[in-house]
Amino acid sequence: MPRLLRLCLISMLAASLGACASLSNRDPLRVDLVGLETLPGQGLEVRFAVKLRVQNPNDSAVSFNGMALDLDVNGQPLASGVSDQSGSVPRFGETVLSVPVSISAFSVVRQAWGAAGYQPGQEVPYVLRGKLADGLFGTRRFSDSGTLNWPQPPSPY
Repeated sequence: MPRLLRLCLISMLAASLGACASLSNRDPLRVDLVGLETLPGQGLEVRFAVKLRVQNPNDSAVSFNGMALDLDVNGQPLASGVSDQSGSVPRFGETVLSVPVSISAFSVVRQAWGAAGYQPGQEVPYVLRGKLADGLFGTRRFSDSGTLNWPQPPSPY
């Protein structure tokens, strides 16, 4: 009996390791910011609908039933948002998703304080992090980083 029990445990362990190994062969999702739309806010907060193009370079669709997003600019948190939107990104396909994000008055002040020394055209680093959630093992995390050019002041004419 103990030999049979050991054999069953070893078989279950091997099967679970094989299942975990098959999950890691997926390429990461490619996520690009493609647009911003203003949304009504409360009090001093600013709200936007962030439009993201999600590309799936894998041979199987990626389903999701919720998402979260964080945006840092110049090493400081700027905006965050969540959505209970559900859907899927087809295999070797893409879709555009919309996530409402909020920027608190404190974040605006912090960014303005940190930007006091920036010159027009200077590059400002950003980091975009998020996830598409689909249960315990279906969550797919993504990130993107780069630089934004500090805008030119408006012309007086």
